[in-house]
Amino acid sequence: MARISVERAHHLGLAGAREKAEVLVRKLAEQYGLAPRWSGDTVSLKRSGVSGEVQIAEDRIKVDVELGMLMSAMSGTIKAEIEKALDKALA
Repeated sequence: MARISVERAHHLGLAGAREKAEVLVRKLAEQYGLAPRWSGDTVSLKRSGVSGEVQIAEDRIKVDVELGMLMSAMSGTIKAEIEKALDKALA
């Protein structure tokens, strides 16, 4: 199993960051077939072999992902895609 953690600081405030996170979550859900479930300022993303969480705060967004055995081989590529999507969402 592989774990991926990506965190980015921002100056958007909580409401602005949530808007950006919603865009990011939609992109990740579509790209990887994940099912999002919101609870406050945190969204859980799951599918077979992958589970993750996006945490939104006043000054940062953090993405944590745990990959199953089969997906672990692609962890570098998946991390790069998450970083790219997060940077684009916050731009």
